[in-house]
Parts: sequence; C-alpha cells; structure tokens
Amino acid sequence: MMKTIIPVGPYHPLQEEPEFFELEVEGERVTKLNINIGYNHRGIEKLSEGMHFDQVTFLVERICGICSTSHPFAYVQAVEDLAGIKVPLRAKYIRCIIGELERIHSHLLWLGLAGHFIGYNTLWMWAWKYRETVLDLCEQISGNRNHYAMLRIGGVRRDILNKELNELKEKTSTLIPAINMFKGAAMDDPVIGARTKGVGVLTKKQAIDYCVVGPTARASGIDIDVRRDSPHNSAYGLVEWNVPVLEDGDVFAKVVVRILEMLESVKIITQSLDRLRDLKEGEIWNEVREIPSGEGIGTYEAPRGEVFHYVRSDGGNTPFRHKIRAPSYVNILSNEVAVVGGDVADACITLAAVDPCYCCTDRIQ
Repeated sequence: MMKTIIPVGPYHPLQEEPEFFELEVEGERVTKLNINIGYNHRGIEKLSEGMHFDQVTFLVERICGICSTSHPFAYVQAVEDLAGIKVPLRAKYIRCIIGELERIHSHLLWLGLAGHFIGYNTLWMWAWKYRETVLDLCEQISGNRNHYAMLRIGGVRRDILNKELNELKEKTSTLIPAINMFKGAAMDDPVIGARTKGVGVLTKKQAIDYCVVGPTARASGIDIDVRRDSPHNSAYGLVEWNVPVLEDGDVFAKVVVRILEMLESVKIITQSLDRLRDLKEGEIWNEVREIPSGEGIGTYEAPRGEVFHYVRSDGGNTPFRHKIRAPSYVNILSNEVAVVGGDVADACITLAAVDPCYCCTDRIQ
C-alpha cells in the first residue's frame, strides 16, 4: 500500500503554539510519526545568567502562561537548596495552595480542549466555566489571574489573611460537585468513551523507556509524584492526599487521572487553608542577604509532570549556570509510539493527550 505523508503544523487549528508533526500513513493507519520542535526558542536559560537571583523568579514565571507557578516553584527550591535556606511553615502552605489552584486551572483547561478536539464542545464550555472560579480564586489571593508572582527565594511575596480563609474555603468547595460531574461524564458518556478508550495506548514499559512524567506516566501505571516523593520547602508532606494511578495507558486513562487529581488538589487546598488558621500572620519569608558559591537542584510536580531546575552560583548576584527541563520535553516524544498503529482520526486527540506545552519545551534551551 502506498504511504502518504500528512503534515500537522507548524500552524494548525489543533495547536495553540507552533510545532510540526509529520504523520506517515497507510490507508487510515498511522505507521510513523516525525516530530520537529523548536519554533518557540527564546534562550531563557542564558537570559537568566544576566539577571539577579530575585529577577530570575519573574523570568521563569513567563516560560509558560498556564503553569506560571511551577517553574518559579522549582527555581526557588534550587536556590534554597544551594544556599541552605529554610522557608517559614506558613509560606509552605501558601505555596501548596497556589500550586494546587494552578493544577486545577490547568487540568480544566486541558479537559475543555480535549472535549473540543473530539467534537464535544459541551464539555469544553462546562470545563471552562468552572475554570473561571479557579482563576477568580487566584486573583483574590495574588492579585492576578495569571503570572501570580507569589513565590520568592525564602518564602512567598503575599500572605493570605485569616479573615479571608472562610471565603476561600467556601469557594474552593464549590469545585467538588463540578469535578464529580466531569468524573461521571467521563465514566458514563458514550461519546467520551468511544473517542478515548483504547486510543493512543502507552504501555508501562514504553512509558519507562521514554521517561515520561506526570499524569502521562500515572495513566500508564507508574506511581510517581514529586509532591509526595520529594516535598522540599512545601507542605505536601504535612497534609493527607493520594496519588491517582491507572494502568490502561490510553487517552481515557489520562482523562480520568487528571479528573481524580483535581479532587486531590481540592483536598490539599482545604487542609492547607485550615492549617493557616493556627499560624501567625505575616511570617511568610526568611530574609536572604547573599547567595554563596555552590549548586542546587529544585523539582516540582507541575500539572504536566516533574519540572527540574539546576542553579549554579559563583558567589555573585547572578546565576553562573541555570539549566531547566520541562515535563513536556520528555512527554511529547512518547507520541512516537502512542500515535503509531492508531487511526488518523485519533491522531489529534492522542497528540493532545499528554497536554503538551510547547512554550515550556522550546523557550528554555
């Protein structure tokens, strides 16, 4: 049978950002996928080496507009590891709150887009409706609906006042019935099941071979989560929550894992808000006078998986070396096996199932 090449990108209605996928197909079956990335290159690693350590926090926040807390979270942890800086307990809980709000926001955004990609726009509109509630909470806490600027080396920039805790907890609780509605839709709706079950399967062995992270890994049976396994300078080890793990590895499993993660995020936020009542207001930052020579690493479980920052200092005011690895950098490559063998009609939702962030993938190197 004659092979046909189907180009997807670099500009395509499926993609919010420019990337190029070349599908080789025989009939309706995909036989090979070629991936070409790099259209968003900005050289942020090199830019950070000319900025003060505090300024870099704002720079890495702009690597990605969706997970703009995840990169600062990992970066400040790297500098804190380098300099041996301790973070006040109140700041640890606030870090968790803003990080989990961002996770819910990101997963709802992806869930809506996934519905759009399979032609189920009702799901898209419902998901984005409740995403507005999350963005309003972020704005109430930080003053911004995006780029929250909450994290700083040694703690956080803004406190959450005790008089606001009841209102924040009440608004957060309204998300539970909405998320359960999406859970019920995913389990019972024939449209979602028909377009996602058995589609884009990534086996556990393939997931390990491609070193995938985040919901992509957990949907393939790999029980990893940085928040649980390495909760440095955050309060994830002080609250009760679970890591959802499924075995099937298909698009459906990735949908369900993200929905279950949102419910766990609500648990973390609610418990963190309760713990803030018992802590003194204002103790949110330990002053940092200088950064010594040395090196440190910071990791955080971004909505798409582990984000990694390495910082090396020569004793000056700027990083001597700053290395970043975003989760999508490894997750996108797993499409080489997830897409192959499937139908052309399923290629788009399979490519989107890892929740690829091309900003994170391209801008940093």
